[in-house]
Amino acid sequence: MTPKAAKLRQILEQPDILVLPGVYDCVGAKLVEQAGFDAVFTSGFGVSAAALGKPDYGFLTATEMMYAASRITAAVEIPLVADIDTGYGNPLNVYRTVTELVRHDIAGFILEDQEWPKKCGHFAGKRVIPMAEHVEKVRAAAEARGDSGLVMIGRTDARAPCGLDEAIARGHAYYEAGADIVFIEAPQNIEDLQTIADAFEGIPLFANMIEGGRTPLLPAEKLQELGCRIVVYPLSGLFSAAAVIGACLQHLREHGTTEGFEGPILSFSEFEQVVEVAKYRAQEDQFDHTAE
Repeated sequence: MTPKAAKLRQILEQPDILVLPGVYDCVGAKLVEQAGFDAVFTSGFGVSAAALGKPDYGFLTATEMMYAASRITAAVEIPLVADIDTGYGNPLNVYRTVTELVRHDIAGFILEDQEWPKKCGHFAGKRVIPMAEHVEKVRAAAEARGDSGLVMIGRTDARAPCGLDEAIARGHAYYEAGADIVFIEAPQNIEDLQTIADAFEGIPLFANMIEGGRTPLLPAEKLQELGCRIVVYPLSGLFSAAAVIGACLQHLREHGTTEGFEGPILSFSEFEQVVEVAKYRAQEDQFDHTAE
C-alpha cells in the first residue's frame, strides 16, 4: 500500500465517523492539519472557484485538478481524499487518472456518474450516464489502483434526475464493482437519508454536508447512526473565507485601512506559524554558512 492510503484505511477501521473538511489550496490543508483533523478533502467546487473564478460546471480539466490535489497532499502529512469528478472520460481515462492519484500518494478519491460536463451535486439540471457505463469506470479504477490501497468512493447523482430507487440501485452496483464506500449525492430530506441507510445496511456510506445545500445538515453522530463512515464539509472553509475576505475588503474600501476591522484576521507572525516559517529558517541556518 502507498503510505497515505494505508493511513486512511487505518483511520477508517476506527469506530468513529471520519469528518473531512474540504479545502481548495495548501494553506487550507495546513489549517485542517493544524486543527487536528485526521484527513482532508479537495473540493472540486472550491478548486474551480479559487483557480478559475468559475462555478463547479465542469470547467476544470484533469490536469488542473491533479495539479491542485498533488500540491495539497504534498503540503501535509495527513491523508487526502480527492474529488476527481467523472474521471475525465471513458474507462481508459479513469484508469490513467487513478494511476496518477497513486503516483502522488493521494489516499482516496470520489468517482461520480454524471454526464460531462458535470455540475455541482447540489445544482439543478444534472444528468447521469447509464449505470452499466459507470460500472465499467469503477472496474477500471479498481484495477488501476492495484495494491496501493487507494480508497474508492462510488458516487451517484441519480437521486434528482432518476429518483431514489435508481440511486440506490446504482450505489449497490458500484459497490459490487469495486467501490469501498457508497455516496448517494444530495438526499433531499431525513426520510431519504433513512431509506438509504436501510438499503445499505452493513455497507459504509459517505455523506456530503453543504451549508444551504439540498441535504439537511445533521451532526456527525446522527450520520454515523445512519451508516455513514465519512462525512465531508466540502465548502465550509470556502464560504467562511469568502465571507471574511469580503468583509475585510469592504472595511478597507470604506476606511482606507484595515485598522479597526472586527472580523478575524491573522497577524504577520501568526500566519508565519501556519506556513511553518520557523522550520524553514532552521533549514536555512543548517545549510547557509555564507555569513561565517
